[in-house]
Amino acid sequence: QVQLVESGGGLVQAGGSLRLSCAASGSAFSANLMGWYRQAPGKQRVVVAIISSGGSTNYGDSVKGRFAISRDNAKNTVNLQMNSLKPEDTAVYYCYQENPWGRGYWGQGTQVTVAS
Repeated sequence: QVQLVESGGGLVQAGGSLRLSCAASGSAFSANLMGWYRQAPGKQRVVVAIISSGGSTNYGDSVKGRFAISRDNAKNTVNLQMNSLKPEDTAVYYCYQENPWGRGYWGQGTQVTVAS
């Protein structure tokens, strides 16, 4: 059974940094695409960053240059380093995993709140 457990969310002042982590279990982690999405109140869930099994990365336009996604295949974790945080980054952040056959899984989410 696939499980994704996020950690590292919290309250931070604008301009600050947070690091989110997602621990994955129940699948062949290194073969999976991993990603972070976020959902603000009243808005749709949108992609923040994704990293392929080969390490290629893509970012949402609003976070380019501020956020960095990385993965540690030995520890089955994916991380999101968030710098220069803005109030508009406030959202619930979800870890996402997609296996080579296209099946996706979600974590339970972690709240990030950026105070102005």
